[in-house]
Amino acid sequence: MSKTCSGEIRMIPVDRIEVLNHRERNAKVFEEIAGNIHAIGLKKPITVTPRPGPEGEEHYLLVCGEGRLNAFKAMRQPTIPALVVNVSDEDAFIMSLAENIARRQCRPLEILAGIKVLHDQGYDKKTISAKTGLTAEYVGGILTLLQHGEERLLVAVQKGRIPLNTALSIVGSGSDDRAIQTALQQAYELGDLRGKQLLEAKKVLERRMNLGRTVDRGTPRKRMNVTPSSLVRTYQREVERQRLLVKKAEFAQQRLLFVTGALRQLFSDENFGNLMRAEGLDTLPKYLAERIGVQGGAV
Repeated sequence: MSKTCSGEIRMIPVDRIEVLNHRERNAKVFEEIAGNIHAIGLKKPITVTPRPGPEGEEHYLLVCGEGRLNAFKAMRQPTIPALVVNVSDEDAFIMSLAENIARRQCRPLEILAGIKVLHDQGYDKKTISAKTGLTAEYVGGILTLLQHGEERLLVAVQKGRIPLNTALSIVGSGSDDRAIQTALQQAYELGDLRGKQLLEAKKVLERRMNLGRTVDRGTPRKRMNVTPSSLVRTYQREVERQRLLVKKAEFAQQRLLFVTGALRQLFSDENFGNLMRAEGLDTLPKYLAERIGVQGGAV
């Protein structure tokens, strides 16, 4: 890939600029951009590269600054300040794509699909890593998920709901529910999934199982056919979930019994009681006092 030449800033007609790598943004973000430009002017010029038009006049490909360009169009401004650089079509596309990825403000799937575009352009993991600021391991994992069509897992990884290694283990498990649960258990034991994050991961997997691997983009989904085997699988999953709840409840009860036993033994010691009263800690919550047999909640 050729290197970008240093350019010059010019006033460019907005109607001669073609957007090379379109990126969607919500209306609120666009209004903020337009409002800032209207209030204080354009702080940073857009970047374009020149190309000959159909009749020999000079046209331009937009490298970066689509939001600023659209704001100028909305304000009916005929020209816009632009940094003009001389680069190839390929370089211009890669520069635009890499900037969108680096911004990390576009939707998760747009960011991750950009990695696939770079890969399809013939760039290896190391090069993509250098261009986007992402690690080569992360890029390799994302490409694996993309190749398997795992959009839900991709979004969960990008939002930090599921660690990348866990997502790859889930993909490697195929449709084996027990293997998927094992992957979650391993992530929990390693400390990668804790508390609320573990619950979020389970929700993602439930949606993946019930709604598919791709993310709903507003098109109606086909209803899933209910079959005897699917009902059996649902029942088995619910039984397993209930079994885990019972196991957790038993564990919590054992810990509670241990704590109450230890407290009961401590409060039976007169010296410990005197120490607690000296520190102003001579009362206990009613529930705890009843559990360890302290009358009236007083030590």
